[in-house]
Amino acid sequence: MHGKGSLSIWFFIGMLLTAYGVLILGAGLYEFVSPPEHPVVLANLHTGVWWGAVLLILGLIYFVRFYPKRK
Repeated sequence: MHGKGSLSIWFFIGMLLTAYGVLILGAGLYEFVSPPEHPVVLANLHTGVWWGAVLLILGLIYFVRFYPKRK
């Protein structure tokens, strides 16, 4: 399955999860620093910060675990 020059799909999934995590975490931190004028009902939970952090950590785990190694 892993031929010469092939990459694991999990490496790319790790890249995507890391990118989404950075974007969501950034938006959540921005909303935390400057709250909107009309916040949603459960804004005090700061789900953007938590979800962004979870995606970032999970993405980094996949990224490091499946990083293509040179032989």
